Amino acid sequence: MNALAVLHHRDTNDERWEAVTSRDRSADGQFVFAVTSTGVFCRPSCPSRRPLRERVRFFDSTREAEQAGFRACLRCRPTELVGDPWVGRVERACREIVLADEPPRLSALARRAGSSTYHFLRNFKRIVGMTPGAFARARRFESLKRALRSSGDVTTAMFDAGFGSSSRFYEGAAPRLGMKPAAYRKGGRGEVIRYATMLTPVGRVLVAATDRGVCSVALGESDGALVDELQSEYPSAALASAPMEMRGTVRKVVDHLSGKLLRLDLPLDIRATAFQWQVWNALRAIPRGETRTYSQVAEEIGRPTAARAVARACASNPVALAVPCHRVVPAAGGIGGYRWGADRKEKLLGREKDSKRR
Repeated sequence: MNALAVLHHRDTNDERWEAVTSRDRSADGQFVFAVTSTGVFCRPSCPSRRPLRERVRFFDSTREAEQAGFRACLRCRPTELVGDPWVGRVERACREIVLADEPPRLSALARRAGSSTYHFLRNFKRIVGMTPGAFARARRFESLKRALRSSGDVTTAMFDAGFGSSSRFYEGAAPRLGMKPAAYRKGGRGEVIRYATMLTPVGRVLVAATDRGVCSVALGESDGALVDELQSEYPSAALASAPMEMRGTVRKVVDHLSGKLLRLDLPLDIRATAFQWQVWNALRAIPRGETRTYSQVAEEIGRPTAARAVARACASNPVALAVPCHRVVPAAGGIGGYRWGADRKEKLLGREKDSKRR
């Protein structure tokens, strides 16, 4: 750490200590402090007795404090969002983004939240799970999909969804559909989706893609059932078996299953709600060989009461393995449900744990 970084770190901690000694509620959600003599971490506004300065450590998040071996204070409950002043600020910012014709500037959102740009961005990402820009793009993309389904033409849908120019539309949103906008509006009509299947240790796998990227990774017992499922997802598209063209992508999936490829990065079809992507991004961060509960994922994305919604997002995941929803299990124990079968989920988890031990 260079001298400037050390100075900035010291000044930041001095400011944090001042917030702790004054029990400043406006600092809640910006950091937590831990006491080495008790092993407990608290909100800055915690009403408990102030510890000695030399016994205090500061952390940017509750997760960092827990990873360092500290436990949450039972008095101020720092892991709960209840009482977090940033929740209201972020909710207001989200409403402003949704209602705006053009995405507001980050600096303007921060100013209206009464915060610096740095702290606003950090807390927005902590609670929503993505940046304000990503949230704005996701909401506009959702509007676009609804408009394409209901409009008579692409141009009308484009303007109804808030895109002021065709260049912005085709450069930003159109590639995320996984197919041409007109084809999406018609349920995939006129679109060719190439696919390939292969036998793996957990059954047959089907990988499908349009010209713009992978739109499905599915597991099953037979090729026929997997192809039928793909056709039901894109009822008007033309499906084409293309084992040679898809060979490289399928090989990545097989290598990932065998442990040769630790992370499966594919150009995904992201037709999903902002919340679904928030969950799926959290799932992709779970290391191979580890699991999380639905409640832990909900807490990770800043929505501690949304465990059931997390489970629904896992069940709607269209790309097995690339978004590893099999790594999420019930808090009560057991394997839990899985879109492609509980037995297959158990095999996947077993293989990943075995490869991690090797």
